[in-house]
Order: sequence, then C-alpha cells, then structure tokens
Amino acid sequence: MHYKTIYELAPLIKSGDLSPVELTRSQLERIEKLDGTLKAYATVTGEQAMQDALQAEQEIVKGNYRGLLHGIPIAVKDLCDTSGIRTMGGSYVFRDNIPKTDATVVVNLRKSGAISLGKLNMTEGAVGGYNPKFEIPENPWRESHWSGASSSGSGAATAAGLAYGTLGSDTGGSIRHPAAVCGVVGLKPTWGMVSRYGVMDLAPSLDHVGPLARSSVDAGIMLQAISGQDPNDPTTLTGDVPDMLAGIGQGVSQLRIGWDEDYSSTDMETSFYEAVANGVKILESLGATIIPVKMPEIMRDAMDAWPVICTTEAALAHSSTYPSESDHYGPFFKEWLEIGSGYSAKDYAEAHQTRLMMNGELENTMAGIDVLACPSTARASYPVTPELLYGPIPPDRDPWSGRFTVPYDFAGLPTIALPCGLNIDGMPVSLQIAGHHLSEPLLVQIGDAFESASDFHNLHPAI
Repeated sequence: MHYKTIYELAPLIKSGDLSPVELTRSQLERIEKLDGTLKAYATVTGEQAMQDALQAEQEIVKGNYRGLLHGIPIAVKDLCDTSGIRTMGGSYVFRDNIPKTDATVVVNLRKSGAISLGKLNMTEGAVGGYNPKFEIPENPWRESHWSGASSSGSGAATAAGLAYGTLGSDTGGSIRHPAAVCGVVGLKPTWGMVSRYGVMDLAPSLDHVGPLARSSVDAGIMLQAISGQDPNDPTTLTGDVPDMLAGIGQGVSQLRIGWDEDYSSTDMETSFYEAVANGVKILESLGATIIPVKMPEIMRDAMDAWPVICTTEAALAHSSTYPSESDHYGPFFKEWLEIGSGYSAKDYAEAHQTRLMMNGELENTMAGIDVLACPSTARASYPVTPELLYGPIPPDRDPWSGRFTVPYDFAGLPTIALPCGLNIDGMPVSLQIAGHHLSEPLLVQIGDAFESASDFHNLHPAI
C-alpha cells in the first residue's frame, strides 16, 4: 500500500473503501519503523495528522469530498511555514522558530484535504551542505549515498514510501536532483505559478516550490492544489490555473522534442547517458518527433553566474541573522553567505546580464519545439560522507554540474524529472523534460505517456 500512487488511492478513499485514518496510521507506523535510519523527517506531526485524517474521513462520509488529495498523507520541506510547528530551514539559527501562520502552499494543501505527516529534512538554507547540528537524510536506494541537494528529505520520503507526495523547493535543481537520484518524479513549475509566501528565501529571483511524487499524474495533482495567484506574494502569476491533468491519456504523437546529444552526453557516465537516451527513444516510439538542437554557447558562463546571484541574494535574505549569529551556521552555508556578502553591485549586475543573455539564447534554442529533453542531473547518486556534506564548500565544487537544471531556474521555465532506469551501479537515472512558460499540463501529459510505455516509475528501493 505504501507505494501506491495518489491517483490510485483517491477513488478508494472517495468510495469509502479506504479509510484516511487507517492510511495515515500505516504511514506513521512506517515512518516509525524506517525513519530512524533514513532521517527524512525533521519533525513528525503524528497526533495532528491523525486528527486531520479523522476529520477528512468524517467529511467524506458526509459527502463533502474535496478532490483527489482529500485524505492523502503528504509532507512538506522544512522551509514552509507551519503554524505552531517549528520551521528550521535546516539551520540551527532557526531551531526555535515557531511560525504563527501557514505558508500559502500549506494553506492550499489543507484546503485540498491533504493530511500533513510533518516537515522534511533539508540542507541548511536550501543550498548544498547540512548544519552539523542536524542529521543527513539517507538515500533509500543505498546507504551513505547522496540523496540529492536541498530537498533531500522530500526525495527520500517519497522514494521510501514515507509519504505519498512531498513538497520541495528548487533554486538550482533541488526538486529535480533529489527526485532524480531517489527515483521519483519531480515537477518544477513556472516561476510565479506557486506562491512563495511563508517559504524561507534562498535566492528569491530563482526560488520555486513544487512537488515530488511517484507518478507524473500525482505531481500534477499536487501542483494543481498549490498553484494560483496569491495577494501575499505579488510575484505570483495572474490568471486561472490551467488543468494540470487535461492531457492525461493523449500521448505524445506529433510533439516536437528538442535533443542536444552532445550536451546530454559530454562528461557523462556511459550507462547513465544510455538510460537517458533510451528514454528519448521511448518517446520517439510513441510518436514524438526528435529535433536536433544546440544548447546556448553562453551556458558555461551562465553556470559561473549562478553562484554569484544565489550567494548574493542569500546574503540579503539572511541579513537579519548573518553575520550576527554566524556561530550557529554550519561551515558550508556560512561560507556561502560570506561569499555572497563579498560581491559588489557590479558583480551582481554582470551575473544578471549573463543570466538574461542565457535566457534569450535558450528561448531561441526552444523556438520551434514543444519541449526539450536532457538528463535531470549530471550523475547518479554517489557515495558521500558526513564530513563532505557538513562542509565547508568543497574546493573542487564545479558550477558546471548544474548545467541540466540551472538554465531553467534562470529562465523560470517548468521542467519535469522522470525516472528512466538504473545505471551500471543500480542507482536511479532520470530524464528531464523542459517546457515553455505555463506548459505544466503538457509536461504531465508527456510524463503520463512515458510511464504508460515503461515501468521505471515503479522501481523502488528494497525497503
């Protein structure tokens, strides 16, 4: 039951054949059994979850069914404010932070009837390293392996069957990286599709909030619930939210999919690349036309510009606590903030100009195609140590490793990460599909078609 999809469970809950109370209890029991090792959760809200599950069950019995998330146990990354429940953002600085209100995404999930199981562990500040005061989530596929950037708890919980869907955030790849290396679906929306009100900032001009799930349809269900204009966040987009499930079952026939073979294969482990390329062939076998494209020449410069923008905006976001509480920050994030504090306005402006040029060239690359295909990450999950992940920033950290994710954060374009097999070491590999602005329903449609012709999304860790 713990590996069922939301789309499979919803009709059972609606009909009364499955109790939200029993479903939530089984999830909490599984968390109790496994999370001592996996460490996906920062805070488990078991008592509140059971109360909410009982309320959901009573509402459904009375005929007040709210939709596909009603009675479904989920969890959210611990940078989303939750009223009366601590929100730490992976930082010891915020160990006692108890918000008085919910983030808009949490409000929207509650309105949908979803049951929150708790808050998920993450890197400090949503960058790359963890605070030494907190535990590091394990990749459910293999002990002591990377669980994928900042939304690591979200990836681990979804993959291990400790929640039926989770929320993550993405500034440079942190929805797609954990989804990819943990073998689940990650959907990064168009920038502004989802409110960031009540979500801790890393770099506001780059930050996105989106779902991780076990299927593309599930990701669409969750994105539907959390999307929409929010008066508390003036950067949210106006207009109606599109129907994320409108394209289910329509396939990919006649779609034009861009593919840069050099971009997707250079500096890639062979079995990893072959799995991604096979994913593209599956889409072609379903009727899509694969169009050769060339990614922008400015991409390497753009990857070098990303840390300038991200560190500078992070330094501003944490200016009320850094450097005044610098002793409470971990080595990795402390160094990140220090670097950002040292850049000049000219440095930031130059990086932003590079970003704009990258966005323009990417738009030209995607002209004439419906979506673009590429790997979701530069490599599969790999062995890590606490020393590495607690920091400081590794001296060989290469911005080029973000070439498959950062461009779409720069441009605010939606992308979906789809499990597409295992590499030679038996670790998950992920195919990424990037679309034009507001093309989320098409991405869900493509993911649904891909999953109908493959079984990669049904591969699970042996736990």
